Amino acid sequence: MRPPPQQVVENDVSRAIDEDLKQGDCTASLIPENNSLQTRVTCREKAILCGRPWFDEVFRQLPASIEIDWQAGDGAVVQTDQEICRLRGPARSILSGERTALNFLQTLSGTATMARRYVEAIAGTGAIILDTRKTIPGMRLAQKYAVRCGGASNHRIGLFDAILVKENHISAAGSITAAVREAGRLYPDLLLEVEVETLEQLEEACRAGAQRVLLDNFELDSLREAVTRFKGHIGLEASGGIDLQTVRSVAETGVDFISAGEITKSLHAVDFSMRFVS
Repeated sequence: MRPPPQQVVENDVSRAIDEDLKQGDCTASLIPENNSLQTRVTCREKAILCGRPWFDEVFRQLPASIEIDWQAGDGAVVQTDQEICRLRGPARSILSGERTALNFLQTLSGTATMARRYVEAIAGTGAIILDTRKTIPGMRLAQKYAVRCGGASNHRIGLFDAILVKENHISAAGSITAAVREAGRLYPDLLLEVEVETLEQLEEACRAGAQRVLLDNFELDSLREAVTRFKGHIGLEASGGIDLQTVRSVAETGVDFISAGEITKSLHAVDFSMRFVS
């Protein structure tokens, strides 16, 4: 998995450091300036690790030389109480960067872990788990990377790289057919997907030339009928109200894709700890 461009990581970290430090760390200034110590970071629960580039960048941007020795990489399964890395360097800088670095690690590992749970829940069905645009503001590319570290796939990154015609677009354009026709004229090289709420709308989207449909809140019987009638003619993506308890039954209907906003918006931050060691 390739992380976002380095400039994206640098910008994410720069904003976070400025948010926390401003003119300086008042508490860390209580520590003698020449104190150099070693710390270890452990994970307190089983998780998928993600966030190393951001963690490293936090300490790169602080005014001191800090060595980081990693024992696990992004995408790795880490166990409860497993040591993740060690840091060596000036105590003041390590303390100043601790919370910001762990915030990135806990959030992105939480995203990756949730993605892996969805992937494991549908193993063997042939369906593909997708994320959504329901991400933390300003952290879209970071969370999309974390989703990939968890073994799931990305839907569109934003409004610029794919077409998703939803209910309000259809109303404004006049019909599914009109919206699809205009999308094909303006953006012939982009993925063209239409959100549908009925099998009749699905049929219209297929006739109009959409490449994929988002089956919004379809019951299982309707999903099965959509698969029977349309699979192979148009990509079928189930979405809406899907969670870890229901995703397997949705996948077993035979749909091609399942998108779940919970992966990025309802994540559980993984518990990491940083402690000084002798």
